[in-house]
Amino acid sequence: MNVREIVDALGLRVLTAPQKLDVEVSGGYTSDLLSDVMANSREKNIWITLQVHQNIVAVAKLKDLAAILLVNNRAPEEETVKKAEEEGVPILQTSETAFVISGKLYAQLGSKD
Repeated sequence: MNVREIVDALGLRVLTAPQKLDVEVSGGYTSDLLSDVMANSREKNIWITLQVHQNIVAVAKLKDLAAILLVNNRAPEEETVKKAEEEGVPILQTSETAFVISGKLYAQLGSKD
């Protein structure tokens, strides 16, 4: 599945880089600790987090992640939006908790990791 298909299936909002939604997703990774994401996420994962500062964009670029998914209706900081648009990193948003949306993403993708 690609990011666009996941957005549609899970009812997510696209906040940045809508032109990058055709990327195939390899799986998901849920963490709020940037060093953990850098050490353990995999290329083309969707990263589920509540972090909203611009460093999340740097981590997503470093790891070549498919998208960042913000939970609990968290809104990215203005600088984060600007950086994500510049870098072409999709930031998605949901009202769901990390636990719930992780389960829903897993149901869509199965065990790819």
